Amino acid sequence: MKYIAPGGWFSLEYPAGWREFEDTEESFLFYDPDKWSGNFRISAYRGADTNYGKECVSYELKENPAAELTLIRGVQSAYSVDSFQEEGIWYTSHFWVIDCRDICVECSFTVAKGGDKTVAENIIASIEIRRENKAYPKEIIPIRVLEIGEVNSAYEWASSTIKKQLTKDFSSQEEDIEKIQEVMDSGRFQPQQRMAWENFGVAFGTILVNEMEGMEWVTVIDGKEEYPALQFMNSDMLIDPAAIVWNKAKKNLPCDLKAEFKKIKREAEAVLDDIN
Repeated sequence: MKYIAPGGWFSLEYPAGWREFEDTEESFLFYDPDKWSGNFRISAYRGADTNYGKECVSYELKENPAAELTLIRGVQSAYSVDSFQEEGIWYTSHFWVIDCRDICVECSFTVAKGGDKTVAENIIASIEIRRENKAYPKEIIPIRVLEIGEVNSAYEWASSTIKKQLTKDFSSQEEDIEKIQEVMDSGRFQPQQRMAWENFGVAFGTILVNEMEGMEWVTVIDGKEEYPALQFMNSDMLIDPAAIVWNKAKKNLPCDLKAEFKKIKREAEAVLDDIN
């Protein structure tokens, strides 16, 4: 599975079955929620020049007596290991400070004491620093924690707005499309209120996920644009529900969500026919 950090600083590949989980603001956490084999964390810091990564490695070697110089894919790294006890269980943390020229990458992998660190070494070996002056193709990756937060916030706003204005429940089922449509057509929202329209689009997207098996939220990385979208069965069928609504609203054009739902359903059925 591929991960691209917000802002496109770096990418990495992690095992199937692993997921990203919420961590500190500057750190990204990954592990397998079904069969835990360790927590992998990564952070990246940009310096003023190409010597920054080398200086970070040198500093770690100087300040941490347990650190030793090692190579990862021919790149210098300061590596150290430490064991600790938590709630009566012993764990081991492996820690790397990696020289990536103007970027310093820090990785840690915490496992049960005696656990294998090979999976972490494979993840580290897959790290690619993405350069600002290089053009990268459009990529679709599993939805990140960042976009999960955006989707949840948008859905909560749309759901509460619909419940408040219609005094009706909203459960993200197909019949709720009429409720979104009624609020959108109420005249309470102006064409320039982009956030509102996009939030209604996200609420529509949650209905698509609930009603169409195989429809999942993903994150799209397209140049400097990074946004949540829907992908069906890992196919080329990609839907941006927020854009569906906003692109009509900003032009003061009607958006028929029922018609959009039927159109998307037909496209999904065509994908299934091709697969079968």
